[in-house]
Amino acid sequence: MLKSLYIKDFALIDSITVEFGKGLNIITGETGAGKSILLSALGLLLGDRASSESIRNGAAKAIVEGIFEVSGNKKIKQICTDNEIEVDSELIVRRELSLKGSGRCFLNDTPVSLTALKDAGDSLVDLHGQHEHQSLLRSELHIDILDDFCGLDEKLSSFEDSFRALLALKKKIKDLQDNEREIKRNREIYEYQLKEIDAAAPLEGEDKELEDETRLQEHAEKLLDLAGAAYDRLYENTGSVLDQMGKVKEDIKALAEIDQSLVPAAEEIVSVIANIKEISYQLRDYKNKIDLDPARLNELRSRLGVLQALKKKFTLPLDGILRLREKLAEELSLSANFEDAIADMKADVKNARVSIGAQALQMSEIRKNGAKIIEKEILVTLNELGIANAAFEVHFDAGELTNPDDGVEVNGKSVDSTKKGFDRVVFLISTNAGEPLKPLAKVASGGEVSRIMLALKTILAKNDKLPLLVFDEIDTGVSGRVAQKVGAALLQLGTFHQIISITHLPQIAGMADTHFVVEKDSIEGRSYSRIRKLTEEEHIREVAKLLSGELITENNLNSAKDLIDSKSALLQDRSAARHL
Repeated sequence: MLKSLYIKDFALIDSITVEFGKGLNIITGETGAGKSILLSALGLLLGDRASSESIRNGAAKAIVEGIFEVSGNKKIKQICTDNEIEVDSELIVRRELSLKGSGRCFLNDTPVSLTALKDAGDSLVDLHGQHEHQSLLRSELHIDILDDFCGLDEKLSSFEDSFRALLALKKKIKDLQDNEREIKRNREIYEYQLKEIDAAAPLEGEDKELEDETRLQEHAEKLLDLAGAAYDRLYENTGSVLDQMGKVKEDIKALAEIDQSLVPAAEEIVSVIANIKEISYQLRDYKNKIDLDPARLNELRSRLGVLQALKKKFTLPLDGILRLREKLAEELSLSANFEDAIADMKADVKNARVSIGAQALQMSEIRKNGAKIIEKEILVTLNELGIANAAFEVHFDAGELTNPDDGVEVNGKSVDSTKKGFDRVVFLISTNAGEPLKPLAKVASGGEVSRIMLALKTILAKNDKLPLLVFDEIDTGVSGRVAQKVGAALLQLGTFHQIISITHLPQIAGMADTHFVVEKDSIEGRSYSRIRKLTEEEHIREVAKLLSGELITENNLNSAKDLIDSKSALLQDRSAARHL
């Protein structure tokens, strides 16, 4: 969600801040007032090409900054992680243009590349009116849109894991075959190294344990003296600490019988004496365990010498040597049974190709069932939006397979596959009877494209993960009842997403949850564009103005009120129709 948009010294705008609301945000205004400037500024935040000509005359640079609510947006979190940017619930996206032609991009005040800015923009906004930001016009994303609609997240994740494991196994086979000669040539070296390690028979963590014990043995005499002296002073000697504390206890007890405030101290001294006894017993036991054993010390030093020599020879720590031993044993086993090992791995590949093929087939069937639902609902929605003779198809295809050993196995046949399965999905449409189906990107009319996008977004709304949708030119070529249907569709879409739509039609403007108007003023010979959020009364007058022109009558105002009041009923009717 776009919480606010700040624009400074961009085209006709000197400085404005727009705070957008949830649901449907409508922007109206006279032609040339500056509505397109707002979209151009937003486009900059999405990574559009910039020109110093866009900087307001007399200014050194232009600034566009958007504050987005990004809670739960995993793609944004990943982009920020990749760029070492801290992000919580908000992301501040800023772009600056200078007269020198250079520009700077920021995410949460951290400089980033234009590519990173564009990646963030593509995960935040779908802008309909400039094709490069329309996700539905990018055919490579159609399968993702279909998978979201079909709820394939878990199955797709499982498939990707299996597919990556298959690729890793195939790579391992290839690497082994490429290195077969070297593996066999190194067999004698590996055998010698393995014998050296096995002769020493190191254990995990053994060197650390030996070093600790050696240190104790080397200082055993000193430890014995210190422990004995401490034990004697605390417990054994006449006048020891324990004896003295016993006398202190009796003194405090006598004091407490006279002054009750010292009762807690009398109780505490008992605990102190108990602790002293416990420490004394620990020192006694520790002293009795100390063993002055020169033979054991020599044994420890000898074993440490063996391990140190082994670590020096292989220039590895002990845990690294143990890992090396496992690898050497594996390599020797492989060299001795190379053909059998390769055959076993190839059998694993074949089994994996069959298993993964079954997963891919199941996903394909779910997709095709989902595609039928989308195709049916899209045509209904397009008809409501004034595109009556449309045809729409979710087209399925498969990639070419040049090597039968590649891909996955489905029903006994090898099929090309990616980490998403063997399906290739493209949305095709025809908006006129008799015209052939074409990819969405080849639909020419701007207004038509926007309505097709609106229809698709309406069907896919609950699954679409882009939080903000922007529509421009959506009212091109529509009026009357169709315009009212477009407005109702935008309103319904606003229950799942934040919508910003520029319009000239009262039927669409009347559906606004929040209404803005763009105005152009001339001050001291200079033009300024500004945008205002309308009050409820101003909203009614602006809709009435769209109905009648500059001269607004009481009838116009009543018609505007009726139009605005009808939005609840329109939304209910549309929702009910979807469940028939």
